[in-house]
Amino acid sequence: MSISLYTWATPNGRKVSIMLEEVELPYETHAVNIGADEQFAEDFVRISPNNKIPAIVDHDTGRAMMESGAILMYLADKTGKLMPADDSRWTVIEWLMLQMGGVGPMLGQTHHFLRFNPGKAPYAEERYSKENARLYAVLDKRLGEHEYLADDYSIADIATWPWISRFEWQQMDLNAYPHLKRWYVAIATRPAVERGYHVPSKVNEIPMP
Repeated sequence: MSISLYTWATPNGRKVSIMLEEVELPYETHAVNIGADEQFAEDFVRISPNNKIPAIVDHDTGRAMMESGAILMYLADKTGKLMPADDSRWTVIEWLMLQMGGVGPMLGQTHHFLRFNPGKAPYAEERYSKENARLYAVLDKRLGEHEYLADDYSIADIATWPWISRFEWQQMDLNAYPHLKRWYVAIATRPAVERGYHVPSKVNEIPMP
């Protein structure tokens, strides 16, 4: 296999399995059970020094990669797919960075406080719920003007979509964001996305609004 993928069924993990399915690179999957602290195993930390999934090893080059956004960019460069080579690549990168710096961290905090620790920190619940709604509104406005985040389907969409797929965890109603909902459903029905969503194993069906 060209790529070894070390992953678990989380939004960040699903980014890379969806990307590998979209670009049709052969890969083998190694499940890293983060609930059992397998991300701290010495063999995995050699690949991912920050002990986070996902990570890959490219057997064509010998390169190990950590950090989901960097992996998406690497695979796009490797295959010449899902990120343009001209100046418009910067539009892809800026929306990818919004996911990496905003959507992922903020929605992840929403999961932590609203889903897993409800009632423990009302201020945090309010803070992250409001930021969650603000980010949904930013995405909805953008997608009211563009079919995808950077016009054409790209790694920016692949990075963002798995986080929106947990809209139920975030206590968000996608029907209140019609453009985001349209985008979400269009991506959810892509065969490569469905295959990649169920890596390393099927946990649930893709949530649909």
